[in-house]
Amino acid sequence: MPPLTSSLLSRSTTGGSTARGVAAAAAISRPAADAAPSSSSPPARSTPTPRQRPSTASPFASGLAGRLFGGHRAAARSASSAAAVFERRFASAATRNSYDEILTGLKRPGGGDELGKYYSLPALSDPRIDRLPYSIRILLESAIRNCDDFQVTGNDVEKILDWEKSAPKLVEIPFKPARVLLQDFTGVPAVVDLACMRDALSKLGSDPNKINPLVPVDLVIDHSVQVDVARSANAAQANMALEFHRNKERFGFLKWGSSAFRNMLVVPPGSGIVHQVNLEYLARVVFNNGGILYPDSVVGTDSHTTMIDGLGVAGWGVGGIEAEAAMLGQPMSMVLPGVVGFKLSGKLKNGVTATDLVLTVTQMLRKHGVVGKFVEFYGQGMSELSLADRATIANMSPEYGATMGFFPVDGKTLDYLKLTGRSDDTVAMVESYLRANKMFVDHSQVEAERVYSSYLELNLEEVEPCLSGPKRPHDRVTLKNMKSDWLSCLDSDVGFKGFAVPKESQGKVAEFSFHGTPAKIKHGDVVIAAITSCTNTSNPNVMLGAALVAKKACELGLEVKPWIKTSLAPGSGVVTKYLDKSGLHKYLDQLGFHIVGYGCTTCIGNSGELDESVSAAITENDIVAAAVLSGNRNFEGRVHPLTRANYLASPPFVVAYALAGTVNIDFEKEPIGISKDGKEVYFRDVWPSTEEIAEVVKSSVLPDMFRSTYESITKGNPMWNELSVSTSTLYPWDPSSTYIHEPPYFKDMTMTPPGPRPVKDAYCLLNFGDSITTDHISPAGNIHPDSPAAKYLKERGVERKDFNSYGSRRGNDEIMARGTFANIRLVNKFLKGEVGPKTIHVPSGEKLAVFDAAMKYKNEGHDTIILAGAEYGSGSSRDWAAKGPMLQGVKAVIAKSFERIHRSNLAGMGIIPLCFKAGEDADTLGLTGHERYTVHLPTNVSEIKPGQDVTVTTDNGKSFTCTLRFDTEVELAYYDHGGILPYVTRKIAEQ
Repeated sequence: MPPLTSSLLSRSTTGGSTARGVAAAAAISRPAADAAPSSSSPPARSTPTPRQRPSTASPFASGLAGRLFGGHRAAARSASSAAAVFERRFASAATRNSYDEILTGLKRPGGGDELGKYYSLPALSDPRIDRLPYSIRILLESAIRNCDDFQVTGNDVEKILDWEKSAPKLVEIPFKPARVLLQDFTGVPAVVDLACMRDALSKLGSDPNKINPLVPVDLVIDHSVQVDVARSANAAQANMALEFHRNKERFGFLKWGSSAFRNMLVVPPGSGIVHQVNLEYLARVVFNNGGILYPDSVVGTDSHTTMIDGLGVAGWGVGGIEAEAAMLGQPMSMVLPGVVGFKLSGKLKNGVTATDLVLTVTQMLRKHGVVGKFVEFYGQGMSELSLADRATIANMSPEYGATMGFFPVDGKTLDYLKLTGRSDDTVAMVESYLRANKMFVDHSQVEAERVYSSYLELNLEEVEPCLSGPKRPHDRVTLKNMKSDWLSCLDSDVGFKGFAVPKESQGKVAEFSFHGTPAKIKHGDVVIAAITSCTNTSNPNVMLGAALVAKKACELGLEVKPWIKTSLAPGSGVVTKYLDKSGLHKYLDQLGFHIVGYGCTTCIGNSGELDESVSAAITENDIVAAAVLSGNRNFEGRVHPLTRANYLASPPFVVAYALAGTVNIDFEKEPIGISKDGKEVYFRDVWPSTEEIAEVVKSSVLPDMFRSTYESITKGNPMWNELSVSTSTLYPWDPSSTYIHEPPYFKDMTMTPPGPRPVKDAYCLLNFGDSITTDHISPAGNIHPDSPAAKYLKERGVERKDFNSYGSRRGNDEIMARGTFANIRLVNKFLKGEVGPKTIHVPSGEKLAVFDAAMKYKNEGHDTIILAGAEYGSGSSRDWAAKGPMLQGVKAVIAKSFERIHRSNLAGMGIIPLCFKAGEDADTLGLTGHERYTVHLPTNVSEIKPGQDVTVTTDNGKSFTCTLRFDTEVELAYYDHGGILPYVTRKIAEQ
């Protein structure tokens, strides 16, 4: 297979034809501001500045001309060899696309002008296409459109065409996403790295202006708002003011990036949650770029990028490291996935919500095993699900472990595009193209039989109301079993379903005074009730369902206890508009569910502090307090340090449990409150019917709401517009800044790759069991006052009240390195049952904070490794979960299995991922972690192959074999260069 190296062909990045590829070369000297705007920019967008425009016009206007990389296979060779290969292939690559003969014109519906041209799958006349899952057809179209026998070869196309036979072989293919999506927590480090690469390029004597995104990049600032103020009419404004106070420097940095880098759009704070904004506004579904039509596809630095799959747009989360490479034009290397066909039939029963459905689907898929696979939904039950319901299911892909949960485009998709303000011409173009290219599902016709790797089926009528918890999103609990399950959790040993509360203590009542009012709290009492996150706030059915519960409760005179922290964080301004239109908004306010901001809040730990009296009652009495949230993540320590039980639930359930005040209740048999006339009120008395909800949705959710919301989205708000930023090409780093810091990735870098580094006599920094997530690894949530990060801030004069969160300081590597493995629920075998962010420094036996131990090893000149069990790194696709260990000096991770994004990120940071052989792990091999480990890798990169066996020996005579989990040759190339960032920078500097 020839090297997958970039060329001057515009189609390689944006899907253009040969003529446009040649034209791209002429565009090199033309400034980006002169590039023609994409005809498929998001609808109703106000015109941003030229540098902000997320144009899909020729990305080579950036000046790089696409000549960035030596390719997957060529990368393992010398720089001079790669350059020679590049020059030879470039000379012949800019001639024609290998599939130009199937480039077909598409007429407007009803005749008339041509909409554009497209690479026609039917024109291949290959019977295998009809059997392919729709999700695989998107990969096929991309490979055909970009096939130049240079970056993408005919052999790659054939692998995808022959998916039935080739997928089980885990073959490698290149994929070029149409665009990249960022949020601010993960986006800030990406922009920091781009700025740092500009500096590195300058130091290497090259032009820093070469560093620019080559595909459209949208960054939505949505992760920085915290629920400091709740249960107040001015909560949203007050929280935004605090958000800007804390994050002014970060926001100024991102505003600098929006003007300094071409092809990047930054959506200001207060606009909504990135995935909902993507669904309602940014998604194209089909691009029309310079007259070439092709499917929209996206990779994002948030694992819940998968939400867009509900709209028929192929999208999934990648590490920030991978995203940066995609931004710079490198084709992504991926294993051709298996596809699980999930057939839906029937219809949801009355009173059952999309959240109940998604928790059921998550449990089924988790049990089936879908890690690294696509899940594609089909069947007549699809026509019973709204687009918002589909997006809810797609959003949870990381929770069931799939790369994506895909819903092909059908009539419901087109209806949603119209609802959200896309123009009639755009919708007609989408339908015409997808029908012509065999990518549209028409439920009125008999579907051709498609082949899947495995099959699942769910009758929607079987779905029951449910929640998930208390510690994992796939631990589903039916509503009718909640009380018994809760009592079982109190009894059970500490674990995912246990708190080990002694029988005699389970009825403990802690009395306290809340602002002068007598109060009490027991195990299972709710202290946080939050309608939050992209998963649910994009769905009008559950949002208006929650408002109807509030209305019925208010009319009966029910109230929520004042010490329960209630909040509503909509995913976009549209939610507020339809709540207002329905007349139901006031009832949510009456129960304390005031809007606290437009962004990702409680679901990512931005829940803010509990009242001091509540916190004291919990801690002093060791109460297992509960949070109920409409989110997608409930891992330990994530929502709030003091809520040990966290349940995922639909927004209506959040309101219901807030009214009940406890999860220790049987809604069927026990009342949730007492009415104003003294009667017991039961759950059934406040629960709306499906018909009630549908009627309100129909009358309250209107297209004009979406148009008016997004017409002004790029205009920002007064606080954003007042930010003054530098206009320089290079970012003016402030050495005293505790938010934005120049990272050390390029320290002392030369043009010569360092090559493989030996891992010899390394100490074990941490010894883990199964299910260590990126929430355990990556810095997240509040900065604990006794942590190494807090010490760093105090030394620089930052007061505790201004610590902010780890997420807000992701642009400072010094903070993030100190916050790696700082999770308060970390379980490390070295500590023999003690939970917390500590480890043992093996030579001295000292118990230290993980960062302090890592630095002690570093200062002593010792390498370190990590031992882990199964599913290491599952959870969000966080770049710092890989960057942090690298900065701490970790050289290798030996685990039973890895989550795919985290494994890829480790490789991207130059950390060696190794897997124990089947049936083996640290325990079966008798490893305690007190040994010293040597990884026997060849010192010549040409002698290392992806997936090869590697011997590991210890200083006490043990020897075992692991599988090297560099899964592709490009990952091996990253390792050779010391990581993806030095690799990319050297390749750019060579040009």
